[in-house]
Amino acid sequence: MAEKQCCCKSCGQKEETKDHKTLGNICKAVGVVFYFLAIFVFSNVNIKLAFFIAAYLLIGFEIIKAAVLDAIEGELFNENFLMCIATIGAFAIGDYPEAVAVMLFFQIGLFLEEFAVGKSKKSISKMMDIRPDYANLKVDGDITKVDPKAVKIGDIIVVKAGEQIPLDGVVVDGQSIVDVSALTGESLPQEVYQGCDILSGSINKTGLIEVRVTKTFGQSTVSKILELLENSSKAKSKTEHFIRKFAKVYTPCVIALAVLVAAIPPLLFADAVFKEWLYRALLFLVISCPCALVVSIPLSFFGAIGASSKEGILIKGGNFLEALNSAKTFVFDKTGTLTKGVFEVSEIITQNNFNAEYVLKMAAHAEHFSNHPIALSSQKAFKQKIDKTVISNYQESAGLGINANVGGNNILAGSKKFLEQNNIGQLFEQDAKASVYIASDGVFAGVIKVSDTIKPDSKKTIDELNKIGQTVMLSGDSQKICKEVGAYLNVGKVYGGLLPDEKVKKLQEIKKAAVGNVVFAGDGINDAPVLANADISIAMGALGSDAAIEAADIVLMTDEPSKILTALAIAKKTKKIVWQNIIFIMGVKSIFLVLGAMGIAAMWNAIFADVGVAVIATLNSIRTLGKNK
Repeated sequence: MAEKQCCCKSCGQKEETKDHKTLGNICKAVGVVFYFLAIFVFSNVNIKLAFFIAAYLLIGFEIIKAAVLDAIEGELFNENFLMCIATIGAFAIGDYPEAVAVMLFFQIGLFLEEFAVGKSKKSISKMMDIRPDYANLKVDGDITKVDPKAVKIGDIIVVKAGEQIPLDGVVVDGQSIVDVSALTGESLPQEVYQGCDILSGSINKTGLIEVRVTKTFGQSTVSKILELLENSSKAKSKTEHFIRKFAKVYTPCVIALAVLVAAIPPLLFADAVFKEWLYRALLFLVISCPCALVVSIPLSFFGAIGASSKEGILIKGGNFLEALNSAKTFVFDKTGTLTKGVFEVSEIITQNNFNAEYVLKMAAHAEHFSNHPIALSSQKAFKQKIDKTVISNYQESAGLGINANVGGNNILAGSKKFLEQNNIGQLFEQDAKASVYIASDGVFAGVIKVSDTIKPDSKKTIDELNKIGQTVMLSGDSQKICKEVGAYLNVGKVYGGLLPDEKVKKLQEIKKAAVGNVVFAGDGINDAPVLANADISIAMGALGSDAAIEAADIVLMTDEPSKILTALAIAKKTKKIVWQNIIFIMGVKSIFLVLGAMGIAAMWNAIFADVGVAVIATLNSIRTLGKNK
């Protein structure tokens, strides 16, 4: 993480050690005591002045030091410099209580800012707790506790109940319930068993499991998430850049105006008293301090990134969050993004007096030894234990199908071409992309249609996005299947049968014609080039490829398309809060600048116009951490 600074970039005050910070707080507390003693206890003018000076130095030492260091580094025009000029000037004209009060309230503002930043960091710090401390490496039956970075791909690790899963892998033995809430925000635990993929950072809740490692620590899910979180606040939003540039121009301008306020009237008007106009100029400086803007705007985006992480949405920078507010075109990949990317049996069509139960049972048994996704879908749909003792004479023809004896019946399961090669007639063509043709003892028994299942929240997501702008689907799947899915989901435009380079070309065409930013959401390796070309790219983080996650600006750890709606809501709320702060801060400061120049406002009013406004804006910024629904 970037080193914390006390107020803004220009402050130059690095994060303190615990002991140093404690000493600083003690000094400030003593300074406050001295301040009140000078006001309420001592009556001697010299003693009062001595205590005011002591209080000023104890309370404001860090600010004075920061101003000097900033000036040495060339960062002269910032809020620390303004505070020093205004307070030293107040001492010069004899307004000792006001001078100390400006420093005191400024420090109170910094304390509240630090508190607000600390609160916003908590949501991200919770995610940091997913970093694993060790892995139980199993070698020749012995288990050794090692650093996760020392584990290689293919090694077997043992994860006991209550332990954190240190590396991505596949369960090879045992079954358990795992808590994935730290990764995805999903509170419902997941059941894992032999053959299931498992993600690092999850918590093993019940049984002991053995896991074959599929990714090194540096490539693991937990490592990628931590990297995203550590870098998430580095990319500044356009509003943040605007505030930083604004402050650099604004600060020297108000200092120049303050000099004119102090110098011009006494030169032009005989009755103008220099001390009075110097006081007004000092008020002008205190009021004009841009600290409220410099603090509240980045804090708003930082809080929003923290709120997003709690929702299972990892945003790589405030600029991407802000860009969502201008998003009008939403482009989606199909498989794995709008659909689950998992084949499931959708329909069983029988022939020649065979029933659906028999066809599914024969397919599940014949395909039991196959790892093909379509074969696995039949076994999953069967929902019963496969009796391996009834399976014999198993033969698999790669890319075509399987021939096996199941309970005395000769079963063929595979493509239409496979059955035709085995002299099975009366076959009919199926519209489904994936269909398993089944024959029993030389007779055509039926077809099992297998299709990709649409995610439960896809339709709601598309319907809501259609209200904002237009939706588009780009997919490598057949145009016919894409149109069917697109029609069901109400996607505005559908383009199927696209190769990766064709997806990029189509996206570029969409960008040229689009009004506002173009969002692309995808999950596969083939989506990485498209993600890189979108104005805002979103990757599915749970099942998405590493290439897609790396190329994306935003990662959805739950793979739910509806999280896009949540991200949009967070972006909208953040923008609203940012502009509330900008309008409020500039409005109040403008009023008090005029009153100060006219001699109507006192130093206490100036303190409110600076520190008070900063505190209010900071507290308003914290609201980005709240609920966004």
